[in-house]
Amino acid sequence: MRILITIFLFLLIVGILFLTFWLQDNFVWLSMLIVVLSFVLLLVRFEKRKVEARELVLLAVLAAIAAVGRIPFASIPSVQPTTFVIMMSGFVFGAESGFMIGSVAALASNMVLGQGPWTPWQMVAWGMVGFTAGILQKVKFMNTFWGKLLFGAIWGFLFGWIMNIWGFFAFTSGGNSLNLHSLITYFAGSALFDAMHSVSNVVLLIVFGKSWMKILSRFKRKYGLME
Repeated sequence: MRILITIFLFLLIVGILFLTFWLQDNFVWLSMLIVVLSFVLLLVRFEKRKVEARELVLLAVLAAIAAVGRIPFASIPSVQPTTFVIMMSGFVFGAESGFMIGSVAALASNMVLGQGPWTPWQMVAWGMVGFTAGILQKVKFMNTFWGKLLFGAIWGFLFGWIMNIWGFFAFTSGGNSLNLHSLITYFAGSALFDAMHSVSNVVLLIVFGKSWMKILSRFKRKYGLME
């Protein structure tokens, strides 16, 4: 039942994403709906017990750190610690928590950097970073140093590709422009920025990955959070 509900919620979120192409003026409401669904996704994980207030506080703090960390690096395209924080959160606290932290961080940071129809796409893209990190947390290779580096490097590109889907269909119109050649050209134009995002993830994982895992794991173990 939990798996079926999770699949349903994700399909609903994907449907909301594509609604942004037709309801661009209502992106704020669509973004808030994604946050609500993210919270429901978190509750699905704890269907057999009550979610404690301190757990929600921790998620809010991590989302705030991820959001605020993006702002000082706004002048450097695609270079920011947001993906790193979300990734670490997913590794330690699980898939549902990682998704919620990612989606809230995107919405919160855009309140400073600028909201737009791209916001729901960023919310889901960063949410999927945390979700996949949580899904793969028990995979043996992902618990190695090189596994985490590979994960961070791949998501540097995947995040850009998800945003490219929105950008391509939002900024191109007409039957002649929607073809494979224009799609490849559009994706190639973002390759440098995606590479910068990927490299920044790897650098942050090398420098801070071990210490973040240790700190977050200690909080989880000491206070019994997200068990």
